[in-house]
Amino acid sequence: MGIMCRASLVLAVIATAAVTAGCSASEAGTSSPLVAGTGAPVIVPGGPGDAGRTAAPGERLGESEARVTAADVRFAEGMIPHHRQALEMAALVPERSSSRKVRTLAERIAAAQRPEIEAMRSWLESVGRTSGAHGIHGDGHPVTEEEMNRLRTARGRAFDELFLTLMIRHHEAALEMATGQLGAGADRTMTAMAGDVVSGQGVEISRMREMLEEL
Repeated sequence: MGIMCRASLVLAVIATAAVTAGCSASEAGTSSPLVAGTGAPVIVPGGPGDAGRTAAPGERLGESEARVTAADVRFAEGMIPHHRQALEMAALVPERSSSRKVRTLAERIAAAQRPEIEAMRSWLESVGRTSGAHGIHGDGHPVTEEEMNRLRTARGRAFDELFLTLMIRHHEAALEMATGQLGAGADRTMTAMAGDVVSGQGVEISRMREMLEEL
């Protein structure tokens, strides 16, 4: 499945998945309302003989059997700053890379992760949490500021090699976070996103390793 298709699929799940309004991180086993998101449109069926309509973002659509746990919240709060660093790294590529493949990869990473950030922010707000204030991996950044500074000053082949090396590590940290969510989380929205991270970023890691060998 392509990166854009995967992003659309995750947003469609988030748009229709269950979330809990006003839930704290320590609460678990609570019934959660269905709330329309800001991604893929949610169609609300009309009455007999009536046309359906598109739900407004944030509109409550009923109750579900979904549950939200502290693990679900930690995953979203950790993944948001993690994604933001990936976007920062990808933004350096156009002016520094000498590889068409690296530039294409960076575009795809940005296209997939930017909407996921917005979806997770919306989900966290719906459960009464601020978006991405904490990170599972320390401050949420697996690439250090010193390494980011090296990336900012590199050019050409040296940049491409460093970018791929750091992004592989960055993706590996995401796999660790997602695997933890799949083992401990309960919310279907966050579980769907974790599964997407495992499948999508695992493939990207393999591709980046191949690209490193080609440099």
